[in-house]
Amino acid sequence: MTISGAWRRTARGAGLLAADGTVAASIFAEMSALAVRTGAINLGQGFPDEDGPAEVLDAARQAIADGVNQYPPGRGLPVLREAIARHQHRFYGLSVDPDTEVLVTAGATEALAATILALLEPGDEVVTLEPFYDAYGGLIALGGGIHRTVRLRAPDFQPDPDELRAVITDRTRLIIVNNPHNPTGAVLPRETLELIVSLAHRHDALIVTDEVYEHLTFGVPHVPVAMIPGASERTITISSGGKTFNTTGWKVGWLTAPAALVTAILAVKQFLTYVNGAPFQPAIARGLDLPDSFYSGIAADLRARRDVLESGLTAAGFTVSRPQGSYFIVADAAPLGYTDGAEFCRVLPDLAGVVAVPIGAFCSAANRPEYASLVRFAYCKKVDVLERAAAQLAGITAR
Repeated sequence: MTISGAWRRTARGAGLLAADGTVAASIFAEMSALAVRTGAINLGQGFPDEDGPAEVLDAARQAIADGVNQYPPGRGLPVLREAIARHQHRFYGLSVDPDTEVLVTAGATEALAATILALLEPGDEVVTLEPFYDAYGGLIALGGGIHRTVRLRAPDFQPDPDELRAVITDRTRLIIVNNPHNPTGAVLPRETLELIVSLAHRHDALIVTDEVYEHLTFGVPHVPVAMIPGASERTITISSGGKTFNTTGWKVGWLTAPAALVTAILAVKQFLTYVNGAPFQPAIARGLDLPDSFYSGIAADLRARRDVLESGLTAAGFTVSRPQGSYFIVADAAPLGYTDGAEFCRVLPDLAGVVAVPIGAFCSAANRPEYASLVRFAYCKKVDVLERAAAQLAGITAR
């Protein structure tokens, strides 16, 4: 039996279509399975191994006890939409209407999916930074779009302004800006964001921002694209509570945008999950109202964890690109004699009892060679786990 449909182009867009036409396992699934099989420390997948703040967890338990267990409204519970609006104003001075300009989603990934599928026509071009979060490629292909990229080059992983100008054209419908960036940990400066906004105006494109690491930056402020003058009218801002509150399994995300764009996106979103996570929505609302000391504290704590892992990688002989945000650090395995990051990640459990993922997994096939020796490690883990991983990595000898 031949199974036709959009699955094939979606898998191809995400880099998961094997040469024989079957769907290959993602590198993340492969590396996680390798960690389980070998007992290695899994620094490949970006999820914390500690629970979030007690106030948020207690609020979820209370909501369940209070009977908040049925379908919430399609746009999300008012308590969360209002908290999102307060958050945007408190941290960034942005004013959004919680009734018409906020949409709660099943994580940031659903927000991205609903946005791309709602606003893309077949043949439209979508521009992302490369390396890119793998969902972008799959969703663009699912929507029938054409994926164009602007490369971020080591060691600072910043886009070339001339390349941005060349890639963003009148054929561009959406510009997806992931900032802070996964997988590189780069934070885009304001002048780059201003250029993107200018190009979006020039070519009548919409900007979609993935800002799930917005509160996890180190020594540099997070600047939402919607703050840039002239941006708010054409920007869909996406975030979630998973990374901020260590609740990645709850899958509570959101987007803010002008009312007409939210309505268009809701027309698609309602046929994806419909609604989700009723008792978790007031809990995330509680988290968004936590004091400034909580937000500065989680960034400082994660920065210290980054430094622990970075010291081990440096001692091992990797060339390390120090991230300014996110959960991830990029290291070059070439000084250790490994020019193929995927091969290196497959032998790393034997070398050091640690699992990572190759940066090539976040790249198109055409550009993968440029990132061949780079690997990504996650440092959103307990300090003692990172200390053990750092010590083990420091014991690697070059081949």
